[in-house]
Amino acid sequence: MDKAITQNELRKFYFLTQILEAKVLAQGKKVGRLADVLIKENGKLPEVTHLYVQRPFGHPSLLLPLDKVISMSAKEILTSITDLKMFEGEPKPENIRLKDHILDKKVLDIEDREVEVVYDVKMVMQNGKLYVSDVDLSRYGFLRRLHLKWLADLIYRPDERTNPELLSWTFVQSLPTQMGSFEGDVKLNVLKEKLSELQPQDLADILEELDREQRLAVFGELDTEHASDTLENIDPVVQRDLVASLKKDRVAQLLNEMTPAQAADVLAALASNEAEGIVQLLDQKHAKKIQSILDKQEAKIIDFATYNFIQFGPETTVAEVEVEYPKAAKGKQVTLYIYVVDNSDKLLGVVDLKDLLLANDEALLKDIMVDNIISLHPDGTLKQAHRMFRHYSFRALPIVDGQGKILGVLPREDVLWLKHKILK
Repeated sequence: MDKAITQNELRKFYFLTQILEAKVLAQGKKVGRLADVLIKENGKLPEVTHLYVQRPFGHPSLLLPLDKVISMSAKEILTSITDLKMFEGEPKPENIRLKDHILDKKVLDIEDREVEVVYDVKMVMQNGKLYVSDVDLSRYGFLRRLHLKWLADLIYRPDERTNPELLSWTFVQSLPTQMGSFEGDVKLNVLKEKLSELQPQDLADILEELDREQRLAVFGELDTEHASDTLENIDPVVQRDLVASLKKDRVAQLLNEMTPAQAADVLAALASNEAEGIVQLLDQKHAKKIQSILDKQEAKIIDFATYNFIQFGPETTVAEVEVEYPKAAKGKQVTLYIYVVDNSDKLLGVVDLKDLLLANDEALLKDIMVDNIISLHPDGTLKQAHRMFRHYSFRALPIVDGQGKILGVLPREDVLWLKHKILK
């Protein structure tokens, strides 16, 4: 009797793009790589039936039943097969293949309007069987799909990485019985009204990807509260285009639902004459607070910078920093980051304090620093800095000039405090 997937695998889940191209082993030897996953729709969730394995040097491909799989990971899949010839074959026209038929397909609602793209597929192991549970429409999934997981990990919080925006497969309509070389779109079994179930941040991401007419159609069907929350999360460029397409009284209605700071962020993305026309339609008391914030936000962020931050050279070892840190941190306002600079104060990278503590004592700062630096420009405004802090989770951001020289650091708390003081 073949050894089935172990009990440790019972509650595991897998994302398709993470296991594609994994080495497939039989009797300890590599026989090929995972090229696709075959499923059948029987019940609420499709069940994985076979793994499609492509082999090198012109050898016939393999269709391996899931019950021949002992363990599975991103790097390798261990199987119990002994006779490869028994499993040689190609997928049949009626077989549904996740990579070829689902991945990267457009997602349409029931009225054939584009919603998103399937960037990944989630599979869950239950009682020795592997089921397709969700499609991943998230920006995190998109970056992972482009092999930019390092960028996704930099942008998204840990909870967003492990729990991205997933759409249950129960929302996906049944696929054609004869798939063949299916080139169609994935169609949802829900109306656009189901979009109201998405969080504003995620809906904003979706709207940014749609064309202008699609964006207006979807946004126009949101209730005022949801539309207001979504609008404040949309990219300023898209925000400007969307607001310009709406009637001014509708924009005023949405802004009246926001806090003064949020409304100011939206108006700051517009031309001054457009913003002034909308402000006149707002509640007078609300408008006064918003205008105060707008005036203050125009101040240059360099005026709010601190020069009390920790910096070391790139050749400094972790051990040396640990010894010097208590003295270097004394009286500093920003202590959670080490800024790595050269002799001319050019910013080379940033080291998070927690990464420093986990690093080898002999390691040099230049070897553990993050050199893909998110920074602010000295001529930037407070509203721009506030938007950056909303987008990223950093506790502070360096202010760097055109030559890469660090001029100061802007703490997140200071920006939030300034916004709070303006509201009073």
